Amino acid sequence: MQRVMIIGQPGSGKSTLARKLGLLTGLPVVHIDTIHWQPGWVERSPDQKTQLCHEVEAGERWIFEGGHSATWENRIARADLLIWIDRSATLRSWRVLLRTLLQRGRSRPDLPENCPDLLAKLPEFFGFMWRTKKTARMKMQQLVATAPSTCRVVHLRSNRDTRAFLTRIGYLSAQAARD
Repeated sequence: MQRVMIIGQPGSGKSTLARKLGLLTGLPVVHIDTIHWQPGWVERSPDQKTQLCHEVEAGERWIFEGGHSATWENRIARADLLIWIDRSATLRSWRVLLRTLLQRGRSRPDLPENCPDLLAKLPEFFGFMWRTKKTARMKMQQLVATAPSTCRVVHLRSNRDTRAFLTRIGYLSAQAARD
């Protein structure tokens, strides 16, 4: 496992899983939000985002979590593991609300500096989540269905699935370190 692609809708747990997996494997972690946003919630142009994604994808080792589906085809062609975190809209909304309350006024580790979570942004973000919940899920299903045979696919649907996956990776990492 050298190149890991993690997809899922907002609040599914992509960033958290990426960080934990990075600690277990030593692979560098890239969060799409650090590509999408510049400090102060300034959005990069689509061309800039695509270029930055391609730079990451060209690397030999990475955990790349998040969207910018315009580059998914290139990313999946390079990945040896695709993880799809597929959680309910209710749970994801709760998680987004909770992280906003807990991080209010501060930037999360998966965001650039000066991008604090703000309660005032929640209605707009919830609107985005609602508008894209079906279409985004369909895009992810299609990506999973068309993943190349060289890319293992893991579909995580619950906290139990995620814990079992991380436990197995931790066991494999520890075993590899002993060998």
